[in-house]
Amino acid sequence: MQMFSTLLMKHISIQVITSDLPSASVILAELNSFSPDTRPYAEQALPEIPGRRFRESYTQAKTRLDKIASEVGFAPTSLSDGVTPISEGELDQANQWLGVAWETCSGFEETRRRQHEERVNIDQLETTLANFRNLHIDLGRLQGDKHFLETHIGMLPRTQVDQLRDALGLDRYLLFPFMESENETHVIIVGANDREASKLQSVLDTAGFRPLEIPPELHAEPDTAKTRLMQRREAVKQAAQALEQAISAWSAESRQTLERAAHILHLAAPYVALGEAARHRGDLSRLQGWVPADDLPSVERALDGKLPSAFVLEARDPTAEERPLVPSVMRHNPLLKPFSALVMQYGVPRYGEVNPTQLFALTYILMFGMMFGDVGHGAVILGAALLLRRKLGSFTAFGITAGLSSMLFGFLYGSIFGFEHILHALWIAPLTDPLYMLTVALLWGIGFITLVTLLNILNHLVQGDRLGALFGDNGLLSLLLYAGLLGAGYSFYADGSIGAFWAVLAVLTLIGIFAHKLIEQDASIGERILVAFIETFETITGYASNTLSFLRVAAFSLNHVALAIAVFTLADMMGDTGHWITVMLGNVFILVLEGLIVAIQVLRLEFYEGFSRFYSGDGRAFKPLTL
Repeated sequence: MQMFSTLLMKHISIQVITSDLPSASVILAELNSFSPDTRPYAEQALPEIPGRRFRESYTQAKTRLDKIASEVGFAPTSLSDGVTPISEGELDQANQWLGVAWETCSGFEETRRRQHEERVNIDQLETTLANFRNLHIDLGRLQGDKHFLETHIGMLPRTQVDQLRDALGLDRYLLFPFMESENETHVIIVGANDREASKLQSVLDTAGFRPLEIPPELHAEPDTAKTRLMQRREAVKQAAQALEQAISAWSAESRQTLERAAHILHLAAPYVALGEAARHRGDLSRLQGWVPADDLPSVERALDGKLPSAFVLEARDPTAEERPLVPSVMRHNPLLKPFSALVMQYGVPRYGEVNPTQLFALTYILMFGMMFGDVGHGAVILGAALLLRRKLGSFTAFGITAGLSSMLFGFLYGSIFGFEHILHALWIAPLTDPLYMLTVALLWGIGFITLVTLLNILNHLVQGDRLGALFGDNGLLSLLLYAGLLGAGYSFYADGSIGAFWAVLAVLTLIGIFAHKLIEQDASIGERILVAFIETFETITGYASNTLSFLRVAAFSLNHVALAIAVFTLADMMGDTGHWITVMLGNVFILVLEGLIVAIQVLRLEFYEGFSRFYSGDGRAFKPLTL
C-alpha cells in the first residue's frame, strides 16, 4: 500500500552543542532527507535563533558572488574538497574578498554602461543624420542666430507642401524641399530676419510643420559627419574589446579564489536554510524537522558517525493536528518520473493521501492508445522519443510508453498508417461497430469514476474524516446513488421498466445526501432547502456529465479512422506520385494534430473527471536541506 501513498514521515528533534550546528546542517544536507520545521517552539527554554550574523554575512556574500558571476560570466564547478562545515570566520573572510572583487567588477560594469550609452548615442545621431543625407552643406549653418537670415529646417506632410509654399511666399519666405518619404517632405525655410516670429510660427503650426534639431556633433557636411560617427563607433568597439580582455584576464586570475568562495557559500547554505527550525540558549541548541520514516536510521547513523560531539535525537509520529503541515514525499522509479511531474502540475498530495501517479500513468497510457491506436503512428512516436531522448530527458519514458500503447491498440484495431487491409484486427476495427466502441468507452468511464470515488472514500478514512467518507461529495452515499442510477437506467434499457431495488437504492441515497446538505447549511430554512436542492442536483448531473465525457475515448478512435479515410479519398483523386505524397502528408497531419489533441483530451479526462473527485492537490511539498 505504501507505493500508492506518500511516504510515512517522522518528526524529529535533535539536541546538539551549539558549535556543532553547522556540522549537523551539512550532514543532514548530504542525506537530502531532512526538511526543516520552522514553526516556533520552546521559546522560553530556547529563546534565541542561532546564526543571525552568519546569515547576514552569507546573504551579503551570496549577493556579491551573484553580481560578480553575472558581470564576468563565472559559473562555479564542483571542487574536489570534502564536504565540511563552514565556520563564521571562513565565511567572513570569503565575504571580505568578494567585497574587494566586486569593487573591481563594479568598475567593469560602469565602463560597460558608459560604452553602451555611447553606442546608443551614436545610433541616435546616425538616425538623425539620415534626415539630412541629401544636403551638401555645413549643417551647423542651418541653425543658430543669424544677423540677417532666418532659417527653419523640418518635416511636414506632403499634402501641405504647396499650400505652405504659397502662404510663405506672401511674406517673402522661400521653401526648399530636399528629401521626400512616403508621407512626409523634409524642407528648409529661408527668409529675412526682420519679421514677427509669432506670425510665422502660427503658419507653420497650421501646416503641421515639425522642426528638426541638429545636434552639435553633426555641425558639418553630412558625409563628414558620418565619417566622424564611424570613427567614434570604431573607437567604442576597440574600447569594448580591450575591456573584455581585461575582464577575461581578471576572471582567469581570480578563478581559483572565486571557486573557493562559491564552495564556501555552497557549504554554508544548509546552516542558513535551517532558519527558525533551530533555537538555542548558550551552548545548547535544538533543531526540528521532518524525515521519511525509512530514512530515519541513516540519519541517526550519519550524525553518530560524523558529528564531533554527543547529540540526542527524538522521533515521533505526526499528530492528528499536524497532518496538514507534514510535507509529502513521493519517490518513483525513472519510468514514472514524467507522470509524477504531470501530477505535480495539478498539485501536491496531502500527507497520507493516495498518490495517484501509478493510476495516472496506467490509465493515461491506456486511454491514449485507445484513442490513437495505429501501429505506424505509434512506431513514429516511439522512434521520435528515442531519437530526442537527450532533449526530452525524463519525458523520454512518456513518449516511449505512449508509442507502445498506440502500437498495441493499432494491432488490436488492425491499423497501420491508416491502412486497415494490411493487418488483421486482433479485436475490432472501430468503424465496423461504432455502437460497440461507444459502449466500451462508457463502461470504461463507469469503472474509472467508481475507482476514483473509492479512492476519495479511502482518503477521507485515512484523514480520520468518517463523516466526509460517508456523506461528503463523492462519498459512499454518492457512490451508491451512482450505482442506483446506473442500475435503474440499465434495467429500463433492457426490460423497459425500472427495477425496484435500483429505484429504492437511488431514492434512499438521494434523500440521505439531501438531508446531509440540508443539515450542514447555516442559514434560514428556505435558503438551506434551496442550496441543498441545488447541490444535490449538481451531484447527479456531475456523475452523468463525467460518465458521458468518456464517450470521447471512442469518439477519437472513430475519428482517427475517419481522418485516414478522408486522406485516402483525397489520395485516390491524385495520380500515382500525388497519391503517395497525399498519403504521407495526410499521415503527418494526423500524427501531429490529432496526436496533440488526443494527448490534451486524455489529460483533461484525468484531471477533471479523475483527480477532481479524489485528489486535493493542496499538500506541502517536501523541501529538504540539500547540497
